[in-house]
Amino acid sequence: MILCFALGIANVFTGSIVIIALSAVCLASSFVILFIEVPLLLRICPTSPKFDSFIRKITTNYMRAAAYFTMGLIQWLTIISRATSLIVAAVFLTATSACYLLAGIKGQAFVGSKTLGGAGVAQMIV
Repeated sequence: MILCFALGIANVFTGSIVIIALSAVCLASSFVILFIEVPLLLRICPTSPKFDSFIRKITTNYMRAAAYFTMGLIQWLTIISRATSLIVAAVFLTATSACYLLAGIKGQAFVGSKTLGGAGVAQMIV
């Protein structure tokens, strides 16, 4: 998430329209990752119900793998214009996708943390 945020900001000033658009997507991806990995933020931050339902669908390892793979694939498209540091974000997003996919194949259940807003936090807030 931090890598996507930093590289999104760093590449927004490149001058190429394609790179600027993809760096904006990388920047937006960092916030999506934040809401995926810290579900407590859905209760704290004022977001739309449509966004909330989209994020809540990404709960299993397979859905997380698909989400990260999609974000990584979008960043791989930066090669079409020219090679930039956004490729680093693409590599890390793809690697994260592979890790979630491997966990899903091995049958490992996703374990949420109470610290980051997993199971039990909703009852603690209310």
